[in-house]
Amino acid sequence: MNVKITGTGSYIPKVLKKNDDFANHEFYNTDGSKVGSDNVSVISKLKEITGINERRYASDNLNSSDLGYLAAEKAIADSGIDKETIDYIILAHNFGDVKSTSDQSDMLPCLAARVKHLLKIQNPKCVAYDILFGCPGWVEGMIQANSFIKSGIAKKCLVIGSETLSRVVDKFDRDSMIYADGAGATILESSNEDIGIIAHESASFTNDEIYYLYFGESYNSNSGNDSRFIKMHGRKIYEFALTNVPAAMKSCLDKSGHKIEDLKKIFIHQANEKMDEGIIKRFYRLYKMQVPENIMPMSIYKLGNSSVATIPTLYDIVKKGELKPHNLTKGDIIMFASVGAGMHVNAIVYQY
Repeated sequence: MNVKITGTGSYIPKVLKKNDDFANHEFYNTDGSKVGSDNVSVISKLKEITGINERRYASDNLNSSDLGYLAAEKAIADSGIDKETIDYIILAHNFGDVKSTSDQSDMLPCLAARVKHLLKIQNPKCVAYDILFGCPGWVEGMIQANSFIKSGIAKKCLVIGSETLSRVVDKFDRDSMIYADGAGATILESSNEDIGIIAHESASFTNDEIYYLYFGESYNSNSGNDSRFIKMHGRKIYEFALTNVPAAMKSCLDKSGHKIEDLKKIFIHQANEKMDEGIIKRFYRLYKMQVPENIMPMSIYKLGNSSVATIPTLYDIVKKGELKPHNLTKGDIIMFASVGAGMHVNAIVYQY
């Protein structure tokens, strides 16, 4: 028995935030001093490193669970299943529901339960729970769903990645321009076809790496805001990712029994264009190969970094032919790979 994706859906928020919209922001350094460069230079540097031109923010009336519900509804429709037959709803996020008018995180009840409620699923045996695993959360949710189905515990699972990072950023931090909102969802089912999840790999590095991403105070000590915001040691994350993600990808591919030449697409967490390109180059270098053309679809330039939502939204829009020249053909061997707070890394080899 194999486990395959039978439906996908994504929700791309409506509020468009372009780079130019940050032109009048006040940015501060980690030591609390004002950034000396003009914002044109700051924005240009960000674009050069991350590739981001614009990002999407959730409308004020929508929370992360709402975004997850909207993506899930599309995935269920795409799969054609009866929603009452879903055995598990696994929702990956990091910060819960954060209202546009508040910076307090709300995870009671869990977001997966809220999505089940919004979907109006009546079946009490449809178990809904959240997973906190940093940016690789959706990939890890897929791995868990795969295990549930292969063990016979479940027949159908709904896996969602949803986040509203725009509501947990320090507006005085240049890194705030990286983050975005969004949601992606997939339906997984058992299958007798020779397709689906072939292999997977996960690892957690929790020594010196543990606080590369963390919650910290605003860089502007005079902001009058005692809240804490998402912070990161960008250079350390970059170096960590370039070493550990290619290794996880190689381990996963080798376990799958497929050759590097078999890979048609790699869907990698949309964290930073320069970093993602570096990861792919290092991965292919492990096989003494050059990176093939069009192997890695990218959406960060227009959607920003929406954490757990980046891979499922990217996969959905490529699958539906909305990101040219990328497409998928039945039988293609593809890979999902991610890295994020924890520090966690994971990968899946999948036959489309």
